[in-house]
Amino acid sequence: MVDPRTVRLWSFRAGFLGIAILASFFYLLPLRVGSGHWPGPDLILAFAFAWVMRRPDYVPVFLVALVMLIADFIFLRPPGLWAALTVVALEFLRGREPTSRDMPFAVEWAMVGAVMLAMALMYRLCLAIFMVDQTSLGLAILGQMSTLLSYPVVVALSHYGLGIAKISPSEADEMRYVR
Repeated sequence: MVDPRTVRLWSFRAGFLGIAILASFFYLLPLRVGSGHWPGPDLILAFAFAWVMRRPDYVPVFLVALVMLIADFIFLRPPGLWAALTVVALEFLRGREPTSRDMPFAVEWAMVGAVMLAMALMYRLCLAIFMVDQTSLGLAILGQMSTLLSYPVVVALSHYGLGIAKISPSEADEMRYVR
């Protein structure tokens, strides 16, 4: 018989993959015609960050790296750059998860915002070093802002809709998480 924790773990990993596929599908739909629109949030990034701050085992690094690399190919970004920055940021947040268990949400949101800002700056810096054409700075800032503003909605949906809550100290001891 399969352990219920293992089934739950793999079902949420499959759920993350499903969310990424669904988000990519809606990003590719031609819903907005013309220019001058507010860019949509990077929901794949927001879900990855929200889940790693609550349950780091639900979003393994290999799954996020694969999903973001495929997204780089689909969205015609430089292959591997945004995926690498996402993996570095995700592992940074994963390392901070034990200390963030007791943090209020506003502090967590600020930390995630700072990580997203650092990712955007590194992305633009790498593109500038290799003289790759970039979108306007204003559009990039709006994209990061929309991702950051969607983060509380993603956290609420994950918590209330999917039941992904932060690990309690007793559960962390039981699962042998670092405290």
